[in-house]
Amino acid sequence: MFTTNEGTIDRTLRVVAGLVLLSLFFLYPDASWRYWTLIGIVPIATGLIGWCPLYTVLGLSTCPVKRS
Repeated sequence: MFTTNEGTIDRTLRVVAGLVLLSLFFLYPDASWRYWTLIGIVPIATGLIGWCPLYTVLGLSTCPVKRS
């Protein structure tokens, strides 16, 4: 259904960034900005799936070119 448009490095960085954001949710339970860190779910999801809807709209891809 979806064509992968993220390379390995891109996917890894997305998952790491998402985990950092989610860890802030648990590290600072009294912060007023705490719930904004839940946005970390988005990069984790796109990193695990390997498909970014924004890349599709912009026509971008970080996948390596397949040589035949």
